[in-house]
Amino acid sequence: MTDLKTQYLGLLLKNPIVASASPLTGTIAGLLSLEEAGAAAVVLPSLFEEQVEHESRTLEEAFGGHHIVGTEMHEGFFPSQAGHISITQDYVDLLATAKRELSIPVFASLNGYSDGGWTHFAELLEDAGADGIELNVYHIAADLDATGLEVEDRYLRLVEQVRKTVAIPLAVKIGPFFSSPGNMARRLIAEGAESLVLFNRFYQPDIDLETLSVVPALELSSPVEMRLVLRWMAILRGRIEADLAATTGVHHAEDVVKLILAGADVVMMTSALLQRGPHHLTTVLEGVHRWFNEREYVSSDQARGSMSQESVPDPAAFERSNYMKTLSALNRQH
Repeated sequence: MTDLKTQYLGLLLKNPIVASASPLTGTIAGLLSLEEAGAAAVVLPSLFEEQVEHESRTLEEAFGGHHIVGTEMHEGFFPSQAGHISITQDYVDLLATAKRELSIPVFASLNGYSDGGWTHFAELLEDAGADGIELNVYHIAADLDATGLEVEDRYLRLVEQVRKTVAIPLAVKIGPFFSSPGNMARRLIAEGAESLVLFNRFYQPDIDLETLSVVPALELSSPVEMRLVLRWMAILRGRIEADLAATTGVHHAEDVVKLILAGADVVMMTSALLQRGPHHLTTVLEGVHRWFNEREYVSSDQARGSMSQESVPDPAAFERSNYMKTLSALNRQH
């Protein structure tokens, strides 16, 4: 049987499938079900900067203007009132319990936008036993005066600060909207990112025509969205010194296989597991095993990157020439 073990963030994983941040990874019961289904590692839901800031302001008012997010929290002091458990404490408790209950690696996730106090929270997660931190940077460049370089520098400062603060592995989850994703990838790695997670799927707002209000709109991913990840996975493989994690649009065993061939060290799943339940991971894993076994691969390492841009006979297929071929095929159909 093909050996599916893979290295990610300095850890040996039993297979390349990781359950990424979702409500399923937000409870111990969900985490245990994912481990039982075959997940090689899990990523906890993100600790959001806005949530922590809002709670901090609320508690600061309740404590008569005492500043909460700062030295006290850094030293492990979590203010409480009337039995209140802080969001940060709750997250740390989930992480610590997960580390006790699970035998697979547990990665924490920080979702922020500023280059401020994230170092404190990163330290807390490291102290609680996280095997690594996924830094999920979500910044909408709505300031028309901000240049692309300024937006990129915001990302880089945040990664630099967190990297200087903790010793555990650091992954950075980014979106595809940089002018030059490849160059940005190199710069993030230079600041200390040991893995890049491609790509962050930003949820977009909608307009409610009845209430004339802006509302959140949650739609789970579709397999078609995986192709953007596939392209950049193939372009970056072998050209940067970092691990590569693929996420967004991964629903079937074929998706996992394609991403490994393109160069992914691990493949992350969320939407398909929310739609079909943790047991779907077992089905996907069995399909991955079957595909590699039927083609007599000794290991997934043997296949990894064999269809990357630097390995295929026609590297331009991942660039503009593929666009022209697609249009030509469409014209022939009509």
